[in-house]
Amino acid sequence: MLPGRLILERTMARKSLLSRGDTTPLIRRLWRDWMRPHARALALVLVLVVLVSGATGLYPVLIKAAFDAFSAKDQTAIYLGPIFVIAVTSVKGFSLLALTILTNRVVTKIEADMQTALYGHLIDADLAQIGRESPAALTQRFTTDFLFIKEALTRLSTVFLREVTTIVALVAAMIWIDPVLTVVAGLTVPFIAYPIEKIGRKLRRVAISTQEQTGRMASLITESLAGTRIAKTYNLEGYLKAKAAHTFDEIRRLKMKAANARGRLDPLLEAGGGFAVAAVLVLIGQRIVSGGSTVGDFTGFVSALILAAQPIRALGNLNAIVQEAAAALQRTFAVMDEAPQIKDRPNALPLAVKGGEVRFQDLGFSYGQNLVALDHIDLVAEAGRTTALVGRSGSGKSTLMSLVPRLYDVTRGAVLIDGQNVRDVTLTSLRAAIAVVSQDVVLFDDTVRANIAFGRPDATDEEITAAAKAAAAHDFIMRMPEGYDTMVGTGGGRLSGGERQRVSLARAFLKDAPILLLDEATSALDSESERLVQDAIRRLMQGRTTLVIAHRLSTVRDADKIVVMEAGRIVETGSHEALIAKAGAYARLHRLQLSDDAETATPAA
Repeated sequence: MLPGRLILERTMARKSLLSRGDTTPLIRRLWRDWMRPHARALALVLVLVVLVSGATGLYPVLIKAAFDAFSAKDQTAIYLGPIFVIAVTSVKGFSLLALTILTNRVVTKIEADMQTALYGHLIDADLAQIGRESPAALTQRFTTDFLFIKEALTRLSTVFLREVTTIVALVAAMIWIDPVLTVVAGLTVPFIAYPIEKIGRKLRRVAISTQEQTGRMASLITESLAGTRIAKTYNLEGYLKAKAAHTFDEIRRLKMKAANARGRLDPLLEAGGGFAVAAVLVLIGQRIVSGGSTVGDFTGFVSALILAAQPIRALGNLNAIVQEAAAALQRTFAVMDEAPQIKDRPNALPLAVKGGEVRFQDLGFSYGQNLVALDHIDLVAEAGRTTALVGRSGSGKSTLMSLVPRLYDVTRGAVLIDGQNVRDVTLTSLRAAIAVVSQDVVLFDDTVRANIAFGRPDATDEEITAAAKAAAAHDFIMRMPEGYDTMVGTGGGRLSGGERQRVSLARAFLKDAPILLLDEATSALDSESERLVQDAIRRLMQGRTTLVIAHRLSTVRDADKIVVMEAGRIVETGSHEALIAKAGAYARLHRLQLSDDAETATPAA
């Protein structure tokens, strides 16, 4: 896990890079990592771009030749001219079609590759990294951010190359017609290039703020819609509406800033083009009057100049799009570049499980510099026995359990399984030896069969059915419309709480791991579901090293060892009877719970 100071330094470094508008390294990396594998297709794109641009560059030449032929009353040129025009426009039209199809194919493939890589990185990332942003904000990266990236890729692959080569072709045509006029027209370029670059930097800054604000908006909508029941109960509709309105208005303000910045480009480019055309008109008009140039020279050159205005304007607008995409790329690469801290060490060996003893040795853990969660934990969970962790909320029980499968790494000390430090073995072998059943059941929007099979993907149908029967899930599964092939819905929403928990238990039965972690597995169930789940849990615990967390002390009184935790430390250890006799922290918890149960059972007067 990254210390808070390091995270802050990295964040400030990223913002500093963004504020400088340093786009070149981003484009270079985009080419190296994502575009270069498609070099052949992109080379064909370039060929098609050259055809389109070359055809455009021939337009003023054909116009000049036509006007000169008209002046000379050349009958052959008059008849051949339309044929050349049809040929040139046909080449341009079919090249444009092929260019559009090929570009879309390459760009969508690059977009999918980047999304796959980003998703893979997030799945492999540490919990600390994922927890810094809400799921909705992370999801927004795959939608809004990639819209900017895709648009920029498409424009760079087509518009940029096409317009640059078109400008080159048209400039070549202008030089061929009149080099001096070409130099005069080009004098306006420096006067519009600097303002365009300055506007681009501003758009980059606005784009960063807009994308971050859009992520917050996604989080707000997701949270408020998920909490509609509570919002209505507590009359929070007004509060949520006001909060959402503020967020939407902030995004509107940022979009207006971006639109206003973009809006300055067109008049800037229009005025620059106007000055260029005016200067050309003055000079070429004088030449025509003096007989130094022909009407064909005039029409050809002015046609080329007017045709060049469109690609120049497109390049000016492209800079705005590239800056917005650069902000999205920076955010994407920032996530990809944060390497997970929890990974296999060099020369890590597979975990060799003998009995499954779990030992916490002088263990300490902090969620940052000042958030000490566990301190001086020395504990042995004997192989094949049940060790229960009890204590008030926030005492460190769940944190301690999370260190066994290395969801986090210890700050001090070690976690040992059969004498092997979990940091010295491969993550795959470590987690293969551990099954987890928690109060927060995670089911995916797939079939019941698939959700059980996640415990062991290569399991047969017979093994899946056997696991479901052991978890008391087979009967309710068979009552469902499609049995094991029934879709459970998002988050298992088509199942009741007890049914979801039993599917989760079936997954653990199927995995058949020697170490079992149970975290409040029955805390949110009704009495009937709790009885079925408890019976299944007892069967699952047999012969396994079990660490169990429970607030209801009645569920752990038969544990081989009960460990009482307070403020990240172990304060008592022993059996239920021994701890009650000791009259310490466990006995106080027990009395409080008995009192609460009595009050709950007594009807209100």
